[in-house]
Amino acid sequence: MKKIILCIALICIPLKVSAISAASSIAMDLTSGRIMHANNIDEPRLIASTTKIMTAIIAIENGQLDEMVTVKEEVLKAYGSAIYIEVGEELTLKDLLYGLMLRSGNDAAIVIASHIAGNMEDFAKLMNEKASRIGMKNTHFYNAHGLEEKDGNGNTSSAYDMALLTKYAMENDAFREIFGTKKHIVKTNYKTYSWTNKNKLLHNYEYTTGGKTGFTEKARRTLVTTASKDNIDIVVVTLNDPNDFYDHKSLYEDIFSKYKAQLVLDKDHFEIKNETKYQEDTLYIKKSVYIPITNDEKEDLEIKYELLQNNKYQNDDVVGSAKIYLKDKLLCEEKIYVIKQSEEEDLSWWQKIIRWFKKW
Repeated sequence: MKKIILCIALICIPLKVSAISAASSIAMDLTSGRIMHANNIDEPRLIASTTKIMTAIIAIENGQLDEMVTVKEEVLKAYGSAIYIEVGEELTLKDLLYGLMLRSGNDAAIVIASHIAGNMEDFAKLMNEKASRIGMKNTHFYNAHGLEEKDGNGNTSSAYDMALLTKYAMENDAFREIFGTKKHIVKTNYKTYSWTNKNKLLHNYEYTTGGKTGFTEKARRTLVTTASKDNIDIVVVTLNDPNDFYDHKSLYEDIFSKYKAQLVLDKDHFEIKNETKYQEDTLYIKKSVYIPITNDEKEDLEIKYELLQNNKYQNDDVVGSAKIYLKDKLLCEEKIYVIKQSEEEDLSWWQKIIRWFKKW
């Protein structure tokens, strides 16, 4: 199909932020994937329990969160950080995920892997397949918990890959809820648990929206956190960082002080100037898009609208995209949908309300 391409110039440029003590580190915009701080971002390193970000999203996408899980004897293999569940104990997959993410339960990781894939080896295959699909090029998983194997091998990834994984996972509502929970209470057939999140920033830095800690003797301290302020949503990853919580907060403060959120696409006032193909219809996008920029970035951001030249389309079909570029680099893409004008006029008031909610 032919495409109509329209362009509107806007803004952007890389910005250096404060030096930190991590061997590898990155700060990335969760909306666009724009990198705002980088240090050895592609170097593979042991990632310890930040592994559990992948464990959680695999479980969410392949399991039923309200399904009851009975703890089996494989839990006896667990060591290190734990939520201390017992053989025969029953709890939902979602509660196991809270134990996995808030308390970094290695026992929860083992039970989840068995429940989802039957065994740890097959669960690790799911993890590696997902990593490949979302573009994690310097990552390999051996297990769901992040501890090194008996032969010395351990889960490895890069700061960039872990930011990419978190960006992907944060698009999932269930993951986002668990990732940002400060405290969770669970009642099972055996006992009641009260779990507090190990991510200190959730408790002492007001803009924090989530995070996962990690530590082994070989990996040292690893940390992935997210934070949001004034429509800027950031993920920070540090690997082998003795001052991780301090460094994460410093990076956020630096970024939030130097960048401002630019509303690039407004879903409530979406229009494409000089567009003729769909002028009788209503084009819409499902979410507004903000891009963080500095005061010096005035002419490097660009939107390119690409619309399909297709005469056969139905209500709510995708008929194009709005692509946002920083200079020549594609940052992100938002799908464009259509409502046919003739059918819009024929809708009842109730149908129009339902359609309005669908846009959200």
